[in-house]
Amino acid sequence: MAKMNANIFIAKDYENETSLRPQKNKPKTNPISSKAKMNVSSVLTKYYENVPLRRRGENKPKQTQFQTQRLSKLFLAFTFLCPGYNLAMQSWTIQKLLNWVTEYLTGKGIDSPRLSAELLLSQVLALKRIELYTQFDKPVDKQQLDRLHDLVKRAGQNEPIAYLVGKTEFYSLELNVTPECMIPRPETELLVERAIEFLRTRPDRNSTMGDTLQKGRISNGARPRTQFVCDLCTGCGCIAVAIAKNYPGARIIATDICDAALAVAAGNIEKHQLKDRITLLCGDLFDPIISGLDVDKFDLIVCNPPYVSTAEYEKLDRNVKDYEPKVALFAGVDGLDIYRRVIEKADQFLKPDAALMLEIGYAQGPAVRELLEQTGAFAEIKSEKDLHNNDRIAIAKKQKRLDMEK
Repeated sequence: MAKMNANIFIAKDYENETSLRPQKNKPKTNPISSKAKMNVSSVLTKYYENVPLRRRGENKPKQTQFQTQRLSKLFLAFTFLCPGYNLAMQSWTIQKLLNWVTEYLTGKGIDSPRLSAELLLSQVLALKRIELYTQFDKPVDKQQLDRLHDLVKRAGQNEPIAYLVGKTEFYSLELNVTPECMIPRPETELLVERAIEFLRTRPDRNSTMGDTLQKGRISNGARPRTQFVCDLCTGCGCIAVAIAKNYPGARIIATDICDAALAVAAGNIEKHQLKDRITLLCGDLFDPIISGLDVDKFDLIVCNPPYVSTAEYEKLDRNVKDYEPKVALFAGVDGLDIYRRVIEKADQFLKPDAALMLEIGYAQGPAVRELLEQTGAFAEIKSEKDLHNNDRIAIAKKQKRLDMEK
C-alpha cells in the first residue's frame, strides 16, 4: 500500500514538472494572447483603410523607371540569347525583336544598327523591310528565333550583314554576295555613274545621221548604239551589271582571277537577265582576253582593283580585315601594284577617244595621275572626289592618233 502511494506521488510530481518545462517538439507560443492579436490586427486594418491611397507604400523602397527598363531588357536578352529557355513564357513579336536587336547591335558598336536589324529580320522571316512594320505585332516562332539568334550573335562579332543575309544593294539593284567576293561599296556607284554618262553622251564617229546620244536616248528615238566595255576585277559583277542595266547598248567582258567570285557574278548576271550581254572570263586582268576573237578594242575600260597598302591593311576595321578576301583588298606596299599593271597595258585595248576609268584610294589621286601621264597615251586626265571629299575615281581619255583612225 505504501509502495503504491509513493508511485502515485512520483507520477503526479513528474506531470507537474513536465508541464512547467518547455517541450522541445512543441512550438513556442507568442506571449501575446490570441485575443490581443485580434485586437491589434483589427486596429492596424482600420488604420490602413483610413490612410489615403497616395500615402500607402511610402515606406517601401521605390523602383525607378530606369531600373524597371533595365530589368526588362536583361530579361529579354536572357530569353532571346538562351535558346534553351522555355519560349512559351516569352512571346516575341516582330516589333519587340526589331527594337531589341537594334539595341543589341548598337551596344556592340555595329554600323547602321537599325538597318542591320531590319535586314536580319527580313532574311529570317522572308519579308520585305516595309512588311516588318505592316506586320509588327506578328509573333515569331521558335525555329525562326533560333535562326535569328545565330545571325544576331555573328553580327555582334562584326561579321558583315551582307554576308549573313547573302545579298546587298548596289546602284538600286539587289546583288548576291558571298565571302568569296568583296562587298560592293556605295562609293563605287560614282564610277558606275560616270561610266554610264560617258557611254550615253559619247559621239558616234561613224554615224551618218549626226545622231548624238543624250541622256540615254538617240535624238531620233533609235536604240543606243553598241559599245564594248571591259570590266577588270569584276568580283560579284556589280559594275558590269549596273552598266548593262542602265545602258542597253553595252556589250561587256568582265574578268577576275577568282573562280568563286566569278560564280557569284554569274548568278547576278542571270538574276538580272543579262547573260546575252555580259561575258565572264577567268584570268589575271587582260590575260584571258584574246584580241580579235573576244573583241578588237574597247570603248571603255572600268576597274575597281585592290588598292589597300600594307600600312592601311593593318588598320582596317575588323568587319573588313577578318571577313573580306585579302586578294580583293591588298595591293602591295604602296597600294599601287594593280594600277601599274592595268595602266601599262590599257592603251593596247582602247579605241581612239575611248576612256579608262579607275576607282582609287582616298589619297591616291596624285600617284595614279602620275602613272597615267607617264604612258603618254592619254590626252585628258582628271580625278574626282566623292561626297566625303576623298579621291575616288581617275578618268583618262585616250589620245586621238591619225594612224589609229585610218
